[in-house]
Amino acid sequence: MHLFSRPINQVIAGVALVAMFVAAGIGSLRAHEIRPAIADLVFPGDGTVRLDMSLILEAALAEIGAEHGDTNDSPNAQRYDELRLKTETELAAEFDRFRTRFLEGVRLEADGAGIPLEVINVDLDPVGDTDFARLSRLVLSGPLPAGAENVTFSFDPAFGPSVIRTPDAEGDYSYSAYLDTGGPSQPIPVKGGLSLSAGEIFYNYIGIGFTHIVPKGLDHILFVVGLFLLSPRLKPLLVQITAFTVAHSVTLALAMLGWISLPASIVEPLIAASIVFIAIENLATTRLSPWRPFVVFGFGLLHGLGFAGVLSEIGLSPAHFAGGLIAFNIGVEAGQLAVVAACYALFGAWFSDRSWYRARITMPMSLAIACVAAWWFAERTGLIA
Repeated sequence: MHLFSRPINQVIAGVALVAMFVAAGIGSLRAHEIRPAIADLVFPGDGTVRLDMSLILEAALAEIGAEHGDTNDSPNAQRYDELRLKTETELAAEFDRFRTRFLEGVRLEADGAGIPLEVINVDLDPVGDTDFARLSRLVLSGPLPAGAENVTFSFDPAFGPSVIRTPDAEGDYSYSAYLDTGGPSQPIPVKGGLSLSAGEIFYNYIGIGFTHIVPKGLDHILFVVGLFLLSPRLKPLLVQITAFTVAHSVTLALAMLGWISLPASIVEPLIAASIVFIAIENLATTRLSPWRPFVVFGFGLLHGLGFAGVLSEIGLSPAHFAGGLIAFNIGVEAGQLAVVAACYALFGAWFSDRSWYRARITMPMSLAIACVAAWWFAERTGLIA
C-alpha cells in the first residue's frame, strides 16, 4: 500500500492548512532573509538629486555581502544578529558611526563626476519581533551639477544586492535594474528618465529570470531536482516541467496584475512544504503516478507567487509589462532546464538504467532534499530562529 493512496486533494489540503495555520500571523520578511536595497532615483528639479532607499540596515552595517542568500551564510552573521536586537536609538547610533563608510559605498556620478551625498533623513522602526527583519528607510541627497545629462548609480556589494529604479510622476518605473555585483547602472537621463527598447527589456528580464533560478533559487532548484529523481526519463520529466511552468506563469501574471495576492509569510512556507512533499513521494513510491503532474501544477501556482515577489521588488514598467513578463518566464524556464541538464549530465545519463539507481541516488538525495526543505519550512514559519 502506498503512503499516498488517499486522495491527493486531501494531502495537499492538509499540507496547506498546516502551513497556513502556522504562518497566518507572521510577517513577510524572515529574520535571516537577504533582500536587495531598493533605491528610487529622483530628480526634484531644484538642482539636487535624491535617493529614496528601503533596506535592511543591519545587513548593510554588518556588511553581509551580495554573494550570500542568507545572513547565516556570512562570517558576519553574529554581528548582524547583535544589530537586530538593538533599539531604534541604538541602531541610529550605530549608523552614525558607520555613516562615512556607507556614503563611500553609495555612489552617484553625473557624466562621470562623483556627486557628494549626505543623509538627510533616517527612518527606523522599533525592534519589534526579532524573528523578522525590519526595514529601514533612508533619504540621501546631493547637488546635481549644472548641465548634467546622465546619472549612474552604484552600491557596494559588500552591503548586499540592490535595485535601482526611476519612478515617474505617476509612480510607474521607466527603468529598474537588479545590481548583484554593485553596478554601475546604465546612464540614467536627468530629463525624461531612461527609456529602454523592447529588446533591451526582453533581454534584461530573461537574465533576471534565469539568475533567480541559477544560482539564487535554491528552493526552486531542489524542487526541480526532486522531480528528476523519481523518473529521469525525458517524456514524463518534460510533462512535469511543463505543468510547473504553465502554473507559475499563470499566478505570476495574475499577481503582477494585482488580481491575486498572498503574503510571503504563507507562500514561502508552502513552497518549502511542496519540496518536502515531492521528496517524500520519491521515497514512498517507485513509479510516477498519473496524478503527479496535477500535483506539480498545484505547487507551480505557489512558486509563481514567489516569483511575483521578485518582480514586484524590481518593478515592471507598464509599457513593457507583457514583454518583461514573458522574458522573465523564459529565463525561469531556461534556468529549470539548466538544472535538469545538469542532473542528467551528472548521473541520469550514466546511472538511471542501473538496478541500484533508486537505492543509491533517488533515495538518499530525496531524503536530503526533504530534510533541507523541512528545515526551511520550520525556519519560514518561525518554529526555529
